[in-house]
Amino acid sequence: MTKLQQETSRCAGCGVTLQMETPSKPGYVPEAALQKEPVICQRCFRIKNYNEAASVAIDQDDFLRLLGGIAATDSLVVHIVDLFDFEGSIIPGLQRFVGNNPVLLVVNKIDLLPRGINTNRLRNWVQKQAKAQGIKLLDIILCSAKRGTGFEYVIESLAKHRGDRDVYVVGATNVGKSTLINRLIRDYSDLERELTTSRYPGTTLDAVHIPLDDGHDIIDTPGIVYQHRMTEIVPRNVLQAVLPEKEIKPVVYQLNEQQTLFIGALARFDFVEGDRQSFTFYVAGGLNLHRTKLERADELFAEHKGVLLAPPSAEQLEEMPAWTRHRLTVKRGSEVDVFISGLGWIHVNSQVGALIDVHVPKGIRVMLRDALI
Repeated sequence: MTKLQQETSRCAGCGVTLQMETPSKPGYVPEAALQKEPVICQRCFRIKNYNEAASVAIDQDDFLRLLGGIAATDSLVVHIVDLFDFEGSIIPGLQRFVGNNPVLLVVNKIDLLPRGINTNRLRNWVQKQAKAQGIKLLDIILCSAKRGTGFEYVIESLAKHRGDRDVYVVGATNVGKSTLINRLIRDYSDLERELTTSRYPGTTLDAVHIPLDDGHDIIDTPGIVYQHRMTEIVPRNVLQAVLPEKEIKPVVYQLNEQQTLFIGALARFDFVEGDRQSFTFYVAGGLNLHRTKLERADELFAEHKGVLLAPPSAEQLEEMPAWTRHRLTVKRGSEVDVFISGLGWIHVNSQVGALIDVHVPKGIRVMLRDALI
């Protein structure tokens, strides 16, 4: 197959345009696979041969066009969000794209929270946050797709609510969507009845229709890329330090005003004004926390970024957006989190109030929210 043919050819499995440059993008096919007939992308190959879906991502505009097509169907929508990055991974305005189709919210990675958390309180917190986004929910499922915790409730809820409908699975990148899809394939799908020469029906962009044993499909949509998440802008070799793999160990600091705490070289937390109080940091264990005086913060960063203050390295920082400041006012008697999308959050239980500055790469979402824990 010539390069021109490859560029204009489509996958026989999902219909996406084939490409050979980027394995993490839709339509990737290794050069050796171009000699086979029919030609299918690597993602479809893994579904067909291993009952396993691979994670791919598309930009926001393409994703919203794909999402908008769901409103014209009669489907159940499964929206997977990352509890560690809830506000960063939930799809804003989801309801207007999916129309009247019901939404099942699957909240993944609950295994990262400290043990003993009240699940009813957690569910209520999720319900409130989803309502603020205008999402009408059939149900909320708390689970860990990686560990299998709570997955039986996902299956039960699908069986209860799906009826005679297809299932669209939507979510941002790095929320565990492929892990959950793979569990659904093993539990639901009958791939033996599918012809390898046929295209999955009704595909748009790189949405993959995975046949179920009752004639309907699980439609695996690509992960949406949100540039307001720290996980989307850090170098790939830094991701393992940013994304926690096991239960987060909260770290408590008693700070006086005019003190600063660096989270590696990815963020800076300034306690600008207020009485001495505690701040609890919920971030991945692979990130170094370093305290200093606010008056020395700029100098310290300039001299030690990428070494004492790491990750990332000084060279990698040059490739990332410059820092920008977010000023937050915590009201007296409030219990809130300072949320940094993709990086974690800082719990503030302030009886006296506090003035806080957060410095992060430009574009990263920073906000105050009701306390999760």
